[in-house]
Amino acid sequence: MIRRSAIAALLLAVVVSACSKKGGGNVKLRNDTDSVAYVIGMNIGMNLHAMDSTINAAAVCDGIRDALAGQTKLTTDEARNYYLRYMNYTLPEKARAYEEQFLADIAKSNRSYARTTSGVTYTVAEVGDQNLVPTSDRDTVAVRYVIRTADGAEKYSSYARGDTLRSALGDLRRGEREVLKLVGKGGRVDAWLPAAAAYGADGKAEWGIGPNATLRYEMEVVDVVKFTHRR
Repeated sequence: MIRRSAIAALLLAVVVSACSKKGGGNVKLRNDTDSVAYVIGMNIGMNLHAMDSTINAAAVCDGIRDALAGQTKLTTDEARNYYLRYMNYTLPEKARAYEEQFLADIAKSNRSYARTTSGVTYTVAEVGDQNLVPTSDRDTVAVRYVIRTADGAEKYSSYARGDTLRSALGDLRRGEREVLKLVGKGGRVDAWLPAAAAYGADGKAEWGIGPNATLRYEMEVVDVVKFTHRR
């Protein structure tokens, strides 16, 4: 079997070869080896793009060449610490700043939208029965809803599945609780939830929701059962 070190060496060789050429875009795929090399390059490029779409490809190539030449600009410890700081702090901050601007632009472009202190950006389509508004975390709600990502992709629809969510208000995610407290039974609301008020850094792989996703909820309150203290 081929050792992992051999595969890593092959990947490096492919990338270095590609990086060393100027005026890219003229590579001819003359045989299977060329095609496999191109596929490997595609995978590397897509992985890098997923990590950070603004990444400097030229700097990546320089890092590979310097590492092979034993003349890196950073020590191994410096590189590791910088990378961890970037991934754990800088990149999430960039994502939050983009999300904040995205939600602010929605509210600015449509005056029917309002925002909560957590950043939930919403508009009420139907206020519903104001005598049956869930206010306590012990109140029970029956809800139908659709969840979409910022690009409009539908990730979940209780309408399509023919089901209704029934839950104590306190068992729902923060953004969902905030939205449902805005309307009563029969009410409908359209809301954008920032990642921190939705599925956060974990996402929800089962529904295809990635980490730190800004989500659009279209929610309909089918029923509300107010909690009553029992003696």
